[in-house]
Amino acid sequence: DVQLQASGGGLVQAGGSLRLSCAASGFSFDDYGIGWFRQAPGKEREVVASINWRGSNTNYADSVRGRFTISRAHARSTMYLQMNNLKPEDTAVYYCAQFRTPEAATSLRGVHYWGQGTLVTVSS
Repeated sequence: DVQLQASGGGLVQAGGSLRLSCAASGFSFDDYGIGWFRQAPGKEREVVASINWRGSNTNYADSVRGRFTISRAHARSTMYLQMNNLKPEDTAVYYCAQFRTPEAATSLRGVHYWGQGTLVTVSS
């Protein structure tokens, strides 16, 4: 079974940093694009960042570009999201996802499997 285990969320003050991790198992990690999404209370789920199978191509939402960095470690079958200069509007449940193709998808339609979420709360 495909499993995507997200961790690393928590409470942080505005301007602080967190690193999220997503441990993957049950599929060939090297063959698929993967990404991070988030959903704030009362809002739709949105893409945050995505990365292709090789790690050579990344995409970011405009709201996080320059502050967040997505990466993947093939040897560990793990994806990361380094989040710096966090803002209260970054507060959300963050989900990791495997895409249907090796590419870095940019929408929910590209998702094949979802992981469980991890809550990030940024206080002002």
